[in-house]
Amino acid sequence: MANRKRPFEAVSCPADGFKTPEKRVSVVQLQDSDYMRWGVEETCRYLRRESLGEWEETFRAQKITGVGLRYLNDAELEKIGIEHLGDRLRILHSLRKLWQIQAEPNKVFNDPIHGHLELHPLLIKIIDTPQFQRLRNLKQLGGAYFVFPGASHNRFEHCIGVGYLAGRLVQALNERQPELLISRRDILCVQIAGLCHDLGHGPFSHMFDGLFIPKARPGINWKHEKASLAMFDYLVNDNDLKPVMEQHGLVLPDDLDFIKEQIGGPLGTNAAEDQKEPGSSSWLYKGRPEDKSFLYEIVANKRNGIDVDKWDYFARDCYHLGIQNNFDYRRFLKFARVCEVDGQKHICTRDKEVGNLYDMFHTRNCLHRRAYQHKVGNIIETMITEAFLKADKHIKIEGSKGKIFTLSTAINDMEAYTKLTDHVFEQILNSSSPELAEARQILRNIICRRLYKCLGQTQADKHVIVTQEKLRSWEKDLALCIPQSSSQDVSLQPEDFVVNVISLDYGMKEKNPINNVRFYCKDDPNKAIQIRKNQVSKLLPEQFAEQLIRVFCKKTDHRSLEAAKKHFVQWCMDMNFSKPQDGDIIAPELTPLKPSWSNNNEGEDGEDGGSRKVNYAALNGQKKAKKLNF
Repeated sequence: MANRKRPFEAVSCPADGFKTPEKRVSVVQLQDSDYMRWGVEETCRYLRRESLGEWEETFRAQKITGVGLRYLNDAELEKIGIEHLGDRLRILHSLRKLWQIQAEPNKVFNDPIHGHLELHPLLIKIIDTPQFQRLRNLKQLGGAYFVFPGASHNRFEHCIGVGYLAGRLVQALNERQPELLISRRDILCVQIAGLCHDLGHGPFSHMFDGLFIPKARPGINWKHEKASLAMFDYLVNDNDLKPVMEQHGLVLPDDLDFIKEQIGGPLGTNAAEDQKEPGSSSWLYKGRPEDKSFLYEIVANKRNGIDVDKWDYFARDCYHLGIQNNFDYRRFLKFARVCEVDGQKHICTRDKEVGNLYDMFHTRNCLHRRAYQHKVGNIIETMITEAFLKADKHIKIEGSKGKIFTLSTAINDMEAYTKLTDHVFEQILNSSSPELAEARQILRNIICRRLYKCLGQTQADKHVIVTQEKLRSWEKDLALCIPQSSSQDVSLQPEDFVVNVISLDYGMKEKNPINNVRFYCKDDPNKAIQIRKNQVSKLLPEQFAEQLIRVFCKKTDHRSLEAAKKHFVQWCMDMNFSKPQDGDIIAPELTPLKPSWSNNNEGEDGEDGGSRKVNYAALNGQKKAKKLNF
């Protein structure tokens, strides 16, 4: 516990917000947060705006730039010829607006993961909106809460944590490398992006965009990141936050574009495919120029997956799941710095940290295996999805201009989507509507733990492209795979089976994400290098992605289950899939029949394995002969 909560390490955000006396001059204010980069003319322009133009020529004659403003005091102003005390006080008052602590203090949150953290007043304005408060009612881990009693945390606290960590990382880079010229605008925009990156999640988080929407609306390609961008726009407009953002030094619309690009990638493109690759000639982002490319690797790092979003959910999910977290983001913060790679600036870390990064991705994989893809949690989410599909057209949600939306169409209207949370589960469960009877019964089965039963898990030899048609085809094949060696007195239909395909990887499908990470050495911290897997350890994974195929049966009576298990084993044989882990138990008369299944240590024992295959084959032949003689 001690290492989870260390309030003394919480770094407060710099007071980078300030207010100007007149909103009419917000066009000029765009450079106020970058005053350290001002030249003489920008300094004089600020004096004119503050009604101090009479001293403009004095400042110009002394060649006072933005850097020098912090060193001006009463004595220095008197030296350069400003005689009257009242005039000097007026000038100092105006200059202190540029760095003075905001009159509205930062708000302190006591977080179980990061300790006491402070957030900028503009972040508080965003948090205190209906669109952000909605996240209090969205479970971070969806159906996993029905398996892990502690996993009751929500997207609300996760987003606050990500906003805080985004500030920690960008400020660490700014303090370590002042030459990066990271402005207070940059810091604030990165924090807002971290805070708002998950605004678009639906009920039960990834279940909604991963299971429900593909089945309810198979013709569209929709992810929660797309909804996050739309919800962010709605949040800003509905709460009239643009003037507040300008008061705190943001430049609109440039900074709004920058915030959204950090969440979803280049605007108007497919971020995963269209992001600039090393060596390409175009820069697709509008919010910041190419020399600020490293800022796009903080909240959602599409280059290698090392970002503050993962740092928070690793720590937070492990804390609530009761699983040990082996990755410490604080150590990464100590070594993070920006180096140039192929003409772009990227966040790099020390060469000695490469092993820790492999551990980080291993932790991600373990979390998926042990929690996120837990077979009971998966089937509960499958059942919730079925209930939502049956209830879809009967759930009415009022959106903009009084228009009515359903569960699956609410994603088209952010006013309606704001009202859609995990509460829809209780809405269906406690309803008395006849139209919701089927959906209600499915949810009651979940509450009473009458769940579909897992028949087993297998793997295909090659990567399978998963579509809804493929899954339905497999469910039909399962019903037809009747083992010849068993008497069939139970009728099983395709709709009695549920096939789930689980993809497990290191975050970049079959690729090794560490190949996209750059490191630096102690002797030359400005030169980025690449470290290959064979330079680290021979014990690292040979492959970085795999698929697990799980089959469930909706019928839960003993006779149907026993028959379904045999169907499953026969199907695995027919499809040339791997032997189910418990195949020898659930169908002992079937599993020896396939020669490639006879060796439990296939591929490990060399000649021994081959001899055991021959022996099993001979044994199977003897069994068949006995049956014929009898």
